[in-house]
Amino acid sequence: MSSTTGRTQPRRRPVLRWILLAIVLLPIVEIAVLVLVGQAIGLWWTLGLIVAVAVAGTWLARRESSRTYRALQQALNSGRMPADEMTDAILLMVGGVLLLLPGFVSDVVALVLVLPFTRPAARRLLQAVVASRALATVGGTSGSARPPRPPGAGTVIDGEIVDEQPPPWREQPPPPIDR
Repeated sequence: MSSTTGRTQPRRRPVLRWILLAIVLLPIVEIAVLVLVGQAIGLWWTLGLIVAVAVAGTWLARRESSRTYRALQQALNSGRMPADEMTDAILLMVGGVLLLLPGFVSDVVALVLVLPFTRPAARRLLQAVVASRALATVGGTSGSARPPRPPGAGTVIDGEIVDEQPPPWREQPPPPIDR
């Protein structure tokens, strides 16, 4: 059924497809990297390295989470919007989950999200992505550069009002009663 308004529906980005592709490809890439590292340094060194990175990363994620929580509380107590602190909390949560996955690729991505000197770059990237998605949603477009229409800027239809009797809300009051 076609729309008679002439407006086309905005095309949604295939975010779900990218997520599904990542879910399928990540284990394949992780296994390939584990095999390559295992061939280069040996099985036991590879397993030891995976465990060491997981333990160190988990400790780091817990430490940074407590720092972020304190910064979030300070921002809320001072009445300031805690945008950076909330973004850091999200990045630390994702990084912590990635550290639990066995493999070197997920550990590298997790460390970028968890380390205090690399997290600001990840924070700016995440905030930019969220802001662009929010603007696209508010503007009614999906990624186009067209600005949203201001209120009252609709289509003008020329016409003439024909009114033979006043509407009920514009009736005259009844005449006063003479005594």
